[in-house]
Amino acid sequence: MDARAWDERYAASDLVWSAEPNQFVAAELSDLAPGTAVDLAAGEGRNAIWLASRGWRATAVDFSQVALDKGARLAGDLDVTWVRADATTWMPPEPADLVVVAYLQLPADERRSAVRNAFAMLRPGRTLFLVAHDSTNLTEGTGGPQDPSVLMTADDVLADLDGLDGLELEVVHAGRVAREVTTASADHHEHGGEERRTAWDCLVRVVRR
Repeated sequence: MDARAWDERYAASDLVWSAEPNQFVAAELSDLAPGTAVDLAAGEGRNAIWLASRGWRATAVDFSQVALDKGARLAGDLDVTWVRADATTWMPPEPADLVVVAYLQLPADERRSAVRNAFAMLRPGRTLFLVAHDSTNLTEGTGGPQDPSVLMTADDVLADLDGLDGLELEVVHAGRVAREVTTASADHHEHGGEERRTAWDCLVRVVRR
């Protein structure tokens, strides 16, 4: 899907994603001291906005200008810089203390480039956090992309980071995590009922040494 298609998707509704941060971003990163953060493929910037509300100087990067404009309106006076760019190749003007990559679902070669690029942004001792639809979600979970070529596991992401010249990492957390979602239940449609289902994500948190 190209930038124009994403522009059309973001223009078609008030918010494509929730205004709240991703639950794993909030749970995993609330213990970090604020600094400079980059939110890659930020969409409407919900994670960048959350970080900025906690004192971070955040940069939200996405190739949809429509999404970035919506995020800027949501952010108000919070310290977020909005950058229209390709999240797989863009680099910040100075190293970052935190890079977040949330649900950037790409084929393996593009994902590898994006992940390695994101890790290279970090200052020593700082954190890369990635969460994405897990490969097992296709058969065991619900929602998310139905194309297996853009799904991944935590092991895939760690393999992407293997062999970076002169760069070492410490794995803080890498694995599969469950995310509860609610969907309209056909059985209870007449009564407006909802059904709870489990989606499976992969989560990787590493620190650059």
